Amino acid sequence: MKIAVLGTGMVGHALAGKLVSLGHEVIMGSRESGNPKGEEWARQAGPRARAGSFAEACAQSELIVNATPGTVSLAVLAEAGDTTLNGKILLDVANALDGSKGFPPSLSVCNTDSIAETIQRTYPGVRVVKSLNTVSAPVMVDPGRLPGPHDMFMAGNDADAKSTVSGLLQEFGWAPEHIRDLGGLDAARGMEMWLPLWLRIFMQQPKGKMFNIAIVSE
Repeated sequence: MKIAVLGTGMVGHALAGKLVSLGHEVIMGSRESGNPKGEEWARQAGPRARAGSFAEACAQSELIVNATPGTVSLAVLAEAGDTTLNGKILLDVANALDGSKGFPPSLSVCNTDSIAETIQRTYPGVRVVKSLNTVSAPVMVDPGRLPGPHDMFMAGNDADAKSTVSGLLQEFGWAPEHIRDLGGLDAARGMEMWLPLWLRIFMQQPKGKMFNIAIVSE
C-alpha cells in the first residue's frame, strides 16, 4: 500500500521504517516539506521512502498512520483537510498526554471521550481505527522481542478498515488470536486511559526493559 506516517518522532520512525521493510511505499509527513528529520529518514530508508508535508503525505496515500502527539493531532489533520482525508483509513496511534504540569503526564481527553473519537467526529468521512497505542514503539513493530504470548487491541466502527489494520498488525508479527477487537471506536477510551498505568509500570521497570499486557482467561 501507499501509506502516510504522520510524525517524525520515535514512533513515526519505528512504524515508517517497518512498513518500508515490508514492501510498502511510505511518505513521512511533517509540518513542512524539507523537514530535516523526514528527509534524513527517507534517504536512509531507501527508494520506497519519501518525505513531505502532512498535506502532501495524506494526499498521496491510501492509508494514514497518525503517529503525532494526541494534543496536536487535530491541528495536524487540519493541514490535510476533509477532501484529502475522506474515505481513507486512519490508524490512530496517538495518546493525549499532557506534560504541562510535569512527569508523569496526565490525559487531556479521557473518561467520556478519546482522541480517536474526536478525530472521527471532526472527519466523519475518515475510517478511524485505534490500535498500537498501548505499547512502546519497538514492541509495536516487533512483538517477538517479548517472550510468550501477549496482546494488541483494536477498536473502530468500520469492519473493513479494522480488517485492513489487522492485516498490517499481522505483518508486524502480531498473532491473529492475540489481536483483540474491542468493538466500536468508543473502546478507544479505555485503550487511551491505559497510558497512566503504563507510565507507572514503565517508571518501575529496569532501564530498557519492554513489557505488554497478556490476557489470561479460563
